Amino acid sequence: MAYIKRDIEKKIITLSKEYSCILVTGPRQVGKTTVLRQLMDDKREYVTLDDLEERGLAQRDPAMFLQMHSTPIMIDEVQYAPQLFSYIKMEIDKGAVPGTYWLTGSQAFKLMELAQESLAGRVAILHMPSLSQHEIYGGGDCTPFTLDLAALKEREKTHATADIAEIYDRIWKGSMPGLASGKFSDRDVFYSSYLQTYIDRDVKEQVQVSDPLVFRDFVRAAACRAGQMLNVHDIAQDVGVSDDTAKRWLQVLEKSDVIFFLRPYSNNLLKRTVKTPKMYFFDTGLVAYLTRYSSPEILANGAINGAILENYVVAELLKSYHNNARECLLWYYRDSNSNEIDMVIVSNGMLHPLEIKRSVNPGSELINAFNLMDKASVPRGNGAILCMRPKLSAINSENYIVPIWMI
Repeated sequence: MAYIKRDIEKKIITLSKEYSCILVTGPRQVGKTTVLRQLMDDKREYVTLDDLEERGLAQRDPAMFLQMHSTPIMIDEVQYAPQLFSYIKMEIDKGAVPGTYWLTGSQAFKLMELAQESLAGRVAILHMPSLSQHEIYGGGDCTPFTLDLAALKEREKTHATADIAEIYDRIWKGSMPGLASGKFSDRDVFYSSYLQTYIDRDVKEQVQVSDPLVFRDFVRAAACRAGQMLNVHDIAQDVGVSDDTAKRWLQVLEKSDVIFFLRPYSNNLLKRTVKTPKMYFFDTGLVAYLTRYSSPEILANGAINGAILENYVVAELLKSYHNNARECLLWYYRDSNSNEIDMVIVSNGMLHPLEIKRSVNPGSELINAFNLMDKASVPRGNGAILCMRPKLSAINSENYIVPIWMI
């Protein structure tokens, strides 16, 4: 099994020299433990709270737990003992050196809340997603995706080219390290086990689920709508649960980093915009598995081929920011007349509109929708069509044509 170098490694090393505590959050099985163990030296002790004895001590007597272990230390699955945070704060206030505590956990919302309460100003929080296409197929350093022309030209050197068939192969295979590294060969068995573990260990901690099969059907119903505007009622009806239950379960999926939402862009001058968010999955392989597409070829010609491509592009763009510990100000635009722009990035005080198309040769008329942004109070910057074009190109000096493999 080959170790896949992660783009976030540089940030972990840099921040460990500045902060006494590093907290790496993210979904289950995305490689948080693997990365930190790859980076740690022999001086750092490793403890996992998956060990029930260690967990019990950390919960009952956090001060004794910390006394029993030497520093520097890595504490894995720290969400099981939130009692530790205030005691780690006391140790930091006593003068713990940078890099003393490395923490990981898979319930990002809960952990960030706890860390910000107890360790405000003392902890660097990093969100680690599943693998990006750059990590799996590319090489060299990766920066956040922007529409700076020099940066785009640099991405041509660090990202691996892919045609439409190869892009759908990437989408279908997904972004989980266990599969990408070759550790597991059977994709269906992997995702089935992943869902079972997720429901048993994460979901049941947050909400009461009387029938795990119903929750699995709920995740499948959500996957069928990936890349679409959220309709809670439709998902609830598909599974036979109430709208309130569906809302709670969607919150669980969001809090555990299985899904995320893109909110509609709006300001005072754009009054007729819709209010409904769009829903995406971080891992398109899970979507393809849940929607029962048995091969990349069938997926590429299936009913969701456009929606899952959009999901892939949005997730990849976000990953390029997460892996550089940067916030991505990303929205979509849609008004009451059904005019839509797939993505709008706010960067350096400007709006950058982006359209996602499956075509190799998208028409220049696609950028007409970008003019809608001229009504906003924030100035419009460069735009782009993200598509299957094999090389970087342009429609004009303000609008580029960017291959999806470059994200």
